[in-house]
Amino acid sequence: MRSAPSLVLVNTGHGKGKSTAAFGTLLRSRGRDWPTACVQFLKSGKWRTGEEAMLRQLGVEWFSAGDGFSWDSTDLDESRAKAVAAWDFSAGLIAAGEHRMVMLDEISYPMNWGWIEVDAVVEALRGRPEDVSVFLTGREMPQPVIDVADTVTEMVAVKHAFQQGIRARRGIDY
Repeated sequence: MRSAPSLVLVNTGHGKGKSTAAFGTLLRSRGRDWPTACVQFLKSGKWRTGEEAMLRQLGVEWFSAGDGFSWDSTDLDESRAKAVAAWDFSAGLIAAGEHRMVMLDEISYPMNWGWIEVDAVVEALRGRPEDVSVFLTGREMPQPVIDVADTVTEMVAVKHAFQQGIRARRGIDY
């Protein structure tokens, strides 16, 4: 067994809980007084989620860079531009080394849509400062990201309320 100064973690799959579990890790990071940041690639600042409210109170720097889900977008070019800007910001955040934990929430989507280059993400993860851990979430995480990660968890959907026509619930889903 050896110690590592940082890790790359991935939560992927079609089951619920990818971001929720990663937020728990952010909570742990803040509990250790680590400078911690979260960049959300889909959610906009208008969402007002419970996790954002609480984690901000605890000192997590929060950046909601998206404009919602792509299927709700009225301008995909603008959505793409926001994702590219969010990645450029995230790459700088990682490289700066000022945060010991950086979460890239739902980053797999813009990578899979071809909006963000997978190779650029992998390069940033490989070249990150020694003590910067990065947690990436989202369905269908590209294989090169999985390959560079230290820990990968796949959430499997066994049953979900949404499949039964039940909407997302405040306090449970956001």
